[in-house]
Amino acid sequence: MSITARALQTPPVGRRPTGPLTVGVEEEFLLVDRGTRAPAGRAPAVLADARQILGERAQSEFFTVQVETCTVPATRLTDLYADLARSRRVMNEAAAASGCLLVATGTPPIAPPGPLTVTEGERYRRISERYAQLLADELPVMCGCHVHVGVDSRGQALALANHMGPWLPVLAALAANSPYLDGHDTGYAARRAVDQGKWPTTGPAPLVDEAGYEHTVSDLVRRGVLLDRRMLYWYARPSEHVPTLEIRVADSNADLDTVVLLAALVRGLAATCLHRIDAGLPAPRPAAARLRRAYESAARYGLSSPDRTPTGPGWAGRTGLGRLLAFAGPALAAHGDLAWCTQAAARLLAAGTGADRQRRAYRAGGGDLTTVVDDLAATTAAACG
Repeated sequence: MSITARALQTPPVGRRPTGPLTVGVEEEFLLVDRGTRAPAGRAPAVLADARQILGERAQSEFFTVQVETCTVPATRLTDLYADLARSRRVMNEAAAASGCLLVATGTPPIAPPGPLTVTEGERYRRISERYAQLLADELPVMCGCHVHVGVDSRGQALALANHMGPWLPVLAALAANSPYLDGHDTGYAARRAVDQGKWPTTGPAPLVDEAGYEHTVSDLVRRGVLLDRRMLYWYARPSEHVPTLEIRVADSNADLDTVVLLAALVRGLAATCLHRIDAGLPAPRPAAARLRRAYESAARYGLSSPDRTPTGPGWAGRTGLGRLLAFAGPALAAHGDLAWCTQAAARLLAAGTGADRQRRAYRAGGGDLTTVVDDLAATTAAACG
């Protein structure tokens, strides 16, 4: 939908952190039956087991075929990597105890055996009632990977969102991992992006300062577009419960290197943009049509996009990843991440995105989608350490 925000003013963005920025990750996973490889609604039992170790960092999602894990804020990639691997290991073992495989993918390759069940709870019940028509249209299961970077204030988060926005299609492209949905090749690298866009407010964040944000979000809730403030689904949004900017463009990925690369690039991009904000540089303002085409290209092609049209400071596809590494390079180096990110990006470009790997598994399995699910589950489990 189109959102008209209040005019930008110079915001009080808070002090810039003097040390490394913190980064954290939320990963959503699909539970599939070990026998059929179809989505299995066993999240309550899986979470009960996982929470004995992870506590509240093991969380439910909208449907009972999904689970989520959250890391603690990290300043070093090695710590983030270890935290993600441990959380996956615990959740993988809990899934196995309930006869499930844990799968990191944006959408389920194999269709569920029947109607999806909404997770119990007052908020989920209210969402299912408010958006009953959307759910009646058979909205599929979608699993995303959300990256949080630490900020000092909401104003700072919004200033960062304004500066980072034109680069986010590159991050969406590198994390594309949902070509198959309910038994069919969708023709997309990231089909999740298409279906996620059916939820209200999903899309690029408007350019707003703190006053504009408060006005816009309060108005959306007042008019009933959103159930509450937590339902704001902009691709870059201030968190309502922790002091972070949350980036929400990525599919869930089985390959852990891809997840950590995504998190490192978000942090490097944020640190770079903080310096630009400190210098008083204005946020880039790409034309809405160009930005929309960049997101469409990322969803359709991933890093294989043939579209070389500039969307502001970034470019589409593989070229965009190289430009992002160059743009954020000094900040990546300052965090000690540049060498690893350069190598991880090279590996990703050589091996392809998660969507590319899913399609290779499909061909190798002679057109059997169970092979795709098995490969996803094996890659997810391999990342458990």
